[in-house]
Amino acid sequence: MTHLPFYLLTLMLATCASCNEPQKTGLPTKHMPSNIRADTPYTKNTYTDASGSQVTIQNSFPKGGLRYTDPHGKAYVYAVFWTHIINETAQPFNLNIGFPVDSIELTSSPGSYFRILLPPDTMTTGKTSMFNYGLPRMELFLDTALLTPSTLKRTIAPHDSSAFYVVTLANQWVNGTLRAGLHMEKGKYYYVINGMKMYCGEVDKGFVLQP
Repeated sequence: MTHLPFYLLTLMLATCASCNEPQKTGLPTKHMPSNIRADTPYTKNTYTDASGSQVTIQNSFPKGGLRYTDPHGKAYVYAVFWTHIINETAQPFNLNIGFPVDSIELTSSPGSYFRILLPPDTMTTGKTSMFNYGLPRMELFLDTALLTPSTLKRTIAPHDSSAFYVVTLANQWVNGTLRAGLHMEKGKYYYVINGMKMYCGEVDKGFVLQP
């Protein structure tokens, strides 16, 4: 089945999300209404370079929250997110991010240790309503991803967009609601989980968050 290009999602949402505008903030802290649509982003931030060209990053609400047991019998919980990058510039936009193999303790939930994993699959609009946003072979992916650092490289053509999955894997669930997303700040990429920033790469061009 053929899906609409992911960048059309933004146009579709503009006509239906007036009552539930996503946050415009570098550090998401507030929770959106529980009845919000699965294809409505949790955050939508637009960044501008010196020439006025723009890149927009959208981050989703989580899906999943299920248990996973690794081949050695250790139990985890996971959640699936997507991030959608819209390149409105006249040049290719290069994305290069990565996360270490080591777990990081979430400051807002002491005792919860997280890993950030980047599946190679591409997210599309037709998957927004699906279980785990349509991410396939979850257990097989987790079995292999546990062993290595997680990286993602993509080049987004001018006036095009691309969306990818992000999986959070933890030894226990967080206190309260889980929120996460990719953001740019001072030439660097950060992945933010419940207010805690994790550095994950360098931005190859100078973009500043629009107020």
